[in-house]
Amino acid sequence: MTAALGPRTDARRHHDPSVRGFASDNYAGAHPEVLAALALANEGHQVAYGEDQYTDHLQRIVHSHFGPSAEAFPVFNGTGANVTALQALTDRWGAVICAESAHINVDEGGAPERMGGLKLLTVPTPDGKLTPELIDRQAWGWEDEHRAMPQVVSITQNTELGTVYTVDEIRAITEHAHSKGMKVHLDGARIANAAASLDVPMRAFTNAAGVDVLSYGGTKNGMIFGEAVIVLNPDAVSHMRHLRKLSMQLASKMRFVSVQLEALLAKDLWLRNARHANAMAQRLAAGVRALDGVEILYPVQANAVFARLPHEVSRRLQERFRFYFWDEAAGDVRWMCAFDTTEDDVDAFLQALKEELAR
Repeated sequence: MTAALGPRTDARRHHDPSVRGFASDNYAGAHPEVLAALALANEGHQVAYGEDQYTDHLQRIVHSHFGPSAEAFPVFNGTGANVTALQALTDRWGAVICAESAHINVDEGGAPERMGGLKLLTVPTPDGKLTPELIDRQAWGWEDEHRAMPQVVSITQNTELGTVYTVDEIRAITEHAHSKGMKVHLDGARIANAAASLDVPMRAFTNAAGVDVLSYGGTKNGMIFGEAVIVLNPDAVSHMRHLRKLSMQLASKMRFVSVQLEALLAKDLWLRNARHANAMAQRLAAGVRALDGVEILYPVQANAVFARLPHEVSRRLQERFRFYFWDEAAGDVRWMCAFDTTEDDVDAFLQALKEELAR
C-alpha cells in the first residue's frame, strides 16, 4: 500500500516578505482564509471540469448575492473573463463601446480584438466613467455594413481611475443601452471595493441595476488566481460553456478556483478585505494632501490614489517602494492599497515621500 503523502516540501522562500509596495493589489499574497479553503478542497478526488461539489456549491452562494437566475462560470484570470463574457454577448460583426481608459482597451494586450474578434469603440472620459451621452458618441450605425455594429456597453466598477459609479449612474447606462438594443457588461475586477465604497450589496449595481453579464474579480481581493464570469441575464448570452472552453478558460481542477470564490463570498471576507484596502487608500490620501508638491488627480473612492508630483521625486521614491507611473510624461503615478496593506506600510511610505520631496 502506498503511504499517504505528507506535508513535506523541498520548496524554499525566494523573496523577502518584509518588502512592501504600492504598485498593485495583485502584488499581495493570498488571504489566510483562502489558503485554508484550498487545503480543505485538496483532500481526495473530485470530478474534473466543473462537475465537482465545490463548483456546485458556489452556484448557491452566487444566487445569494446576485439572485436565483445568476450562474457563475469560474475562469483563470480577468482578461479571460472579459473576453469570454464579451464574446457571449456579441455576434461576429459586433462591437463593444467602452471608456478609452478601460482595461479591455488599455491593458489586455489586444485580447478582445485578437482572441475575441471584437471591435472596441472607445470614448474619452474625464474620470473613467461612461454616461448615456458619452455612449451616444459611438452608439450609431447599426444598419451600416461598413461599421462594426455596437452591441455591448462595457463599464468597469470601480473604474481604472479609481472612481466609482453610483447605483443610479449604472441604472441610467443600462436603461439607455437596452433602449438601443445593446447589452451591458460590467468588468468587476475590483467590484468588492466599489460595493464597500458605496456601502451597498453588489446586486444593487449589477443585476438589480440591469447589468447583463459580470466579470467577477477575486485575485485582487485575496485569491491566488481565478475570477468568474457571472451571467446575470440568461437571455443575453448563448453557449457560455462552449465559449469558456474555446477561450482556453476551462479549468480541469476547477474546485481550486471555486473554493477560493466560496471563501470570499460565503460570508463577508470579500467585504472585509475591500473595506480595509479602501481605508488604507483614504489614510494614504489624507497624508498626501498634507504635503506640498503633490496633487491628487481623481476622487479617492476605492483603493487607488492617483497623484502628480515631480518626476525625479517619483524616481527616487521608486527605489524605496515599488509603484507605477500612470503617465510618465505628465508625472502622474498610481498608488494601490491591498487587503494586507497596514497602517505602518502607509505611514512608512508617506515618510519616504516627505523625505524625497524635501531633497
